[in-house]
Amino acid sequence: MIDQYQNDVLDLLVTCPKGIEQLLEEELVQLGATPGKTTVAGIYVSGSLETAYRLCLWSRLANRVIVILQRASMVDTAAQLLSAVTVVPWAEHIAAGKTLAVDFHGRSEHIRHTRFGAQTVKDGVVDAMTLAGIERPQVDTRSPDVRLYAHLHRNNLTLGIDLSGESLHRRGYRLEVGHAPLKENLAAALLVRAGWQARIKDGEPLIDPLCGAGTLLIEAALMAADQAPNLNRRRFGFHGWAYHQPAVWEQLQREAQARASIGRKRCRNVLFGFDQSPAALSAAKANAMRAGIPALINFHGQGVAQLERPEGLASESGLLITNPPYGERLGELPELVGLYAALGEKAKALFPGWTLAVFTGNPDLGHRLGLRAHKQYALKNGPLDAKLLLMEIGADTAYRTSAHSADSYATSTSDDTPSQAADSSPQQASSDNAQMFANRLKKNQKRLKKWLKQSGESCYRLYDADMPEFALAIDVYADRVHVQEYMPPRSVNPAQAQKRLFDALEVLPHALEVDASRIYVKQRERQAGKSQYQKRDASGERFEVQEGPARLWVNLRDYLDTGLFLDHRPVRRLLGERAQGKRFLNLFCYTASATVHAALGGASDSVSVDMSNTYLSWAQDNFALNGLDPSRHRVIRDDCFKWLETASTQFDLIFMDPPTFSNSKKMRDTLDIQRDHPQLVRLAMARLMPEGTLVFSNNQRRFELDSTLREEFAVEDISAKTFDPDFQRRHNLHHVFLLRHRESS
Repeated sequence: MIDQYQNDVLDLLVTCPKGIEQLLEEELVQLGATPGKTTVAGIYVSGSLETAYRLCLWSRLANRVIVILQRASMVDTAAQLLSAVTVVPWAEHIAAGKTLAVDFHGRSEHIRHTRFGAQTVKDGVVDAMTLAGIERPQVDTRSPDVRLYAHLHRNNLTLGIDLSGESLHRRGYRLEVGHAPLKENLAAALLVRAGWQARIKDGEPLIDPLCGAGTLLIEAALMAADQAPNLNRRRFGFHGWAYHQPAVWEQLQREAQARASIGRKRCRNVLFGFDQSPAALSAAKANAMRAGIPALINFHGQGVAQLERPEGLASESGLLITNPPYGERLGELPELVGLYAALGEKAKALFPGWTLAVFTGNPDLGHRLGLRAHKQYALKNGPLDAKLLLMEIGADTAYRTSAHSADSYATSTSDDTPSQAADSSPQQASSDNAQMFANRLKKNQKRLKKWLKQSGESCYRLYDADMPEFALAIDVYADRVHVQEYMPPRSVNPAQAQKRLFDALEVLPHALEVDASRIYVKQRERQAGKSQYQKRDASGERFEVQEGPARLWVNLRDYLDTGLFLDHRPVRRLLGERAQGKRFLNLFCYTASATVHAALGGASDSVSVDMSNTYLSWAQDNFALNGLDPSRHRVIRDDCFKWLETASTQFDLIFMDPPTFSNSKKMRDTLDIQRDHPQLVRLAMARLMPEGTLVFSNNQRRFELDSTLREEFAVEDISAKTFDPDFQRRHNLHHVFLLRHRESS
C-alpha cells in the first residue's frame, strides 16, 4: 500500500504569506509541481510524494504543504463535520501510538469557534481509528507526530495532513530574532521581487544597511549558495505520517547537501550587513552561523549616518535592500524621518547605478528617500500593510517625492490661486517651505533669547502654528522638544498634511540643534472630556525640569499633555507670590505643579483634589522632589463638585483650573465649564476665607464669565497679564479671574 501511495499523484495545498501567490506559483513549477487553482495565500498543486518532499525542503516562499485527504461540501453543523471526517481511512495515515493536533480554520453558521471545530475533527479521527481497531491517538498541541489541517469556508471542507509540521518559514537558524523580525519566507519574497536571483548569476553584491538580525542577508546568502532553505531542519510533519518514505527523503537530503557544498564554494557574490546595534549584530552573526553560511556575509557595526562603501567594492551595479523601522507610533517619527532621508542621501552618494529596495509599512516615510520608485509591490508584514519600493539610483532618477505643491492650511489659498512657489519645481517648493519653517524657528529663538536669559526658564513654547503650512505647536523642555500637530481641517488632504509634518521633522533637529531621539511628536485633536489625560504609551519615561524655584517631573511620551501646562506659568508664579502663610486649595489639580509653587512660596499647608490616581501619584512625586512635607501638603482623590459640597475647611487662597469638558465615569455628571462654572465658583467661594482670593482659570477659548458672578463677588479679569513672551501670539489660550468676597474688597 505504501509503494502504491508513493507512485500516486498527490493532491496538495501549498500556503504562503498573502500577496506572494504569483511568486510561489513560479517557484512550485520550478520544483516540479503542477499548479492548479490559486486562492488567497495558497495554491493547489499536484505532484508525487518526492515532489511534496522537495517542496518542504526547497520552497523559500511557502508556509505549509498539505496533502489533501478529503473535500466535502454542505458542511454546516457539527454532525456534518463529524461525518465528513470519519469517512477518511485515518488508520492508514496515523500509526498506533502517534500523537496528533488539529489546526482548524474558518467557520459556519453552526460552527463558530475554531476550538470547537478542531475538537469535532479530533473526535471524528478518534472514532474512525477506534472502529478500525487501532489505539486511539492522544492530542499533543505543541509537538504532535501528525498535524491535521482543516479549513471550512462557505460550507466547503478541506481536510488533510500537514507535511510541514512547523511553518516552513522557521528554517531553524533564527533563534535570536532581534527587534521586529522579518519572517524568512517574506524576506525571500522581497529578494525575488528585487531580482536577486538574476543578480546572483551576474555576481553582483548585496548590502543591507540596517540588517538587524540579518534575515534578508541570510536568505540572500542561502540563494547565492544554492542551499535549500530547510536543509538544516531536523523534523517535518511527514516524519510522523504512516506513508512516510525515509529512503526517498534521505536521497533528496543528500542531493541538497551536495548542491550546498558546491554552491558555497562557487558563490561569487559578496554580502555586507551594517547595523549600529551591537546586540543586533551579535544575533545576526549567530543566525548566520546556524544557517551554515557565515563566511558569505560581512557584518559591520555602523549606522546609516556613518555608512561608507565597503573597501575594495568596485561593482557598478548591485542591490541595496533593507527593512527599516516603520514608525507605527507617531512619537517614533522624528528619528525615522531623518533615518530615511539619510538612507536616500547615502544611497545616491555611494551607490550610483545600484538598485535600492526598501520594504516599509509607512510609504510616506519612503517618500523621504528622495528617489522615485519605478516599481512598488503591496505585501503584508504580519498584520501590517506594507510596500516594497524599488528605486534605481542615479542622477537622472533622483527626485524628492516628499515634495508637493504649496497648498497649505491657509484658507485664503485655493487651487486656482497661484502660490509664491508656483514657478518652482515640486522639489524646490518643498525645500523652500521647510527652510522658511526652519528660519521661523531661529527667528523665534532670537526673539525669546533675552527673556529666557533673564527669567531662567528652561521650558517654553517656541512655535505655535506661526506659518499656516506648518500647523504645529513646538515646546522646548530643557534639552528636549515636544511637537504637537494640530488636526488639519477636512479641506486639507491628509497625505499633504503628513508630508508637511515630515518636512518639519526633517529640519527640526538641525534648526534646534537637538538629537532626533529627543523630539517627541503627538497629534492634537479636539478633546472630549479628559481625553488629554489618557495614556498614549507606557514608557514611564519622565525627567526633571526647573520652573522658577520649582523642580517638576514631566513626561513627553506617554500622555498627550506632559504634566506641565506651559501657558499657565505666570499663574503659578502669581500663586507662589501670594501664598506666604496661607492655606492653599488646588482644585482639578492635575500633577499639582501649582501646589508646588504655592508651597515653595510659603503656604502653611495645602490640599490638592483630583479624580485621577495617576496624577495624584505624580503630584506626590513632585512634592517629594521639592522636599515638601506630605503631612502638610495632602492630596485627595475625589470629584471636585462632591468634595466642595461636603468639605468644611476654609482656605485663604484657592486655585481652580477645571477642564473645558469632562464626562469621566468617576464623576456623577458631565462637566461643561461654560454651563457649570457658576455653580463651581459659588461652591469654591463658600470654602474661601473672608479675606481670601479665588484664582479661577479655564481654557475655553470663547469663555464668558456669568454676569451674576460679577454681581455677587468682586471680580478682576487678569487674563492679559498671564501670558509670558512665549505665548503672546494667542491671548485666548486661557482666561484667568481673581474673585473675592465683596465685603472684603
